[in-house]
Amino acid sequence: MPDHDRMDARFLGITELVEAPSVAVVVDVMRAFTVAAWAFGQGAEKIVLAESLDGALALKARHPGWVALKDGPPAPGFDTVNSPGLLRSIDLGGRTVVQKTSAGTVGALAVREAQLVLCAGFVVAEATARLLRTRKCDSVTFVVTGEDGHADEDLACAQYIARRSTEAGTDAAEFLRRAGESRAAAELAEGVRQGVHPDDVALCLELDRFPFAMVATLEDSLMVLRPCAVPSLTDEASL
Repeated sequence: MPDHDRMDARFLGITELVEAPSVAVVVDVMRAFTVAAWAFGQGAEKIVLAESLDGALALKARHPGWVALKDGPPAPGFDTVNSPGLLRSIDLGGRTVVQKTSAGTVGALAVREAQLVLCAGFVVAEATARLLRTRKCDSVTFVVTGEDGHADEDLACAQYIARRSTEAGTDAAEFLRRAGESRAAAELAEGVRQGVHPDDVALCLELDRFPFAMVATLEDSLMVLRPCAVPSLTDEASL
């Protein structure tokens, strides 16, 4: 499989975004976009990325069949929390999920005007890189959502996807090690954060668990995330 020639990759925090990029990959490993991927894995049709907790509850009130989730501890009006370990036991077949988190959803909404918005974590890393290759994206802004752009788990994942987009043989081990040693991983493992399952860190570091990328688009003023099938390695080689 030929490597893509090159890609101009920028890595920015949410507050560093001064204009809408043409292509944005919004990374939140622990845990928003790991959770989103699991929601699709559990059968969800789409995920609406909410602007605020009140906005999420308002959407839920208008659509009682939707499943609302948030960061932190359980709260009235919300069906579950932003934990892949907890979400994996919920049947979401055909359901719409409303997600509001402190970093990931904020980052996606910040680049809503981009021509292509992908949301990613390690669980969809290869599919995301493959989509960037097949779309021949030569300039990509990676939005590092955690810790004001300094979260090493998000930066490591973003750098891995960027490298994998141009060098298909890139190994993930060092990037996963950095993520596993990040402050977020420690806080989840030690129970500093609320609404956590003991398996959350391991699930967030599970490379390529899912075969799809996740594309966010504006639909009737809402930012909606959907899974996107990508070409197989065989198909890609023939492009």
